[in-house]
Amino acid sequence: MAEQRRNVSNKQSHPQKSDDNRDQSMRLTDGDFKFICEFVYENTGIVLNDSKREMLYRRLTRIVRERKLNTFGDYCQLLRDQGDQEKDFFINAITTNLTSFFRENHHFEYLTNEEIPTLIKNKVTDAKGKKRLRIWSSASSTGEEPYSIAITLLEAMKNDLAMWDMKILATDIDSNVLAKGKAGIYDINRIEEISQNIKQTYFFQGCGSSNQSVKVHDKLKKIITFKQLNLLHDWPMKGPFDVIFCRNVIIYFDKKTQQELFERYYEMLAPGGLLFLGHSENLGNYQKYFTNVGRTIFRKPF
Repeated sequence: MAEQRRNVSNKQSHPQKSDDNRDQSMRLTDGDFKFICEFVYENTGIVLNDSKREMLYRRLTRIVRERKLNTFGDYCQLLRDQGDQEKDFFINAITTNLTSFFRENHHFEYLTNEEIPTLIKNKVTDAKGKKRLRIWSSASSTGEEPYSIAITLLEAMKNDLAMWDMKILATDIDSNVLAKGKAGIYDINRIEEISQNIKQTYFFQGCGSSNQSVKVHDKLKKIITFKQLNLLHDWPMKGPFDVIFCRNVIIYFDKKTQQELFERYYEMLAPGGLLFLGHSENLGNYQKYFTNVGRTIFRKPF
């Protein structure tokens, strides 16, 4: 909110500016807001409503200043004229990326206690004597989720690693967060809730000026591939996947898009495969095609 200013002279004081009475050069008009919402939906499927207006205002302000423009209207015109060139930068700037290591830990506990023992027991070896395991982190953000999956696998399968051909695909629409995930370097406070054993086994602390940063071990990076992917576009990977994580991203899509994505996830899963959703998400009408085996954990029938 604009700072309150009081004229202490004998002249009449000016009225305070409210959020709805910002300087006209930095005012997000209804027309600009509508255009931005439509542009985001057409390019990402993400639905923005009035509850996101203030968030959008703040992020657009940074974009307009970085692009050295004068108004939000100028930026909307840039998107109209050069949308193909500008959209990646714009989407990176406005998408929300909130994540942490072992977020919603009950999912990783289910993998450790239920799913991985079953896979070890039932997976059939191929001609090379290996057991194939494929997992997709479909909204991987800055990488904490796929690295958490990798740690879970290596810990739970440490006695059988030699017989496994395991790979994790980590995708996101935002190229900036993917680059951070691929680098695998994080502030040390990002791992403060992780057990000491996991820290020592899978993270290296920097030295000197970098002593407040940690880097993930190469044995985690070895089994993860980071790729940029818009979930609304073609999915070039073949699958099938044994496990798909699609957490805390479905809520940004409308119901129609959600159901279309669930259908595509279903097709991409191997029989008996698991789909993990976020804590506030559900399958809606697509629930009838899955079996609920845990809190926001759904299994495709065998």
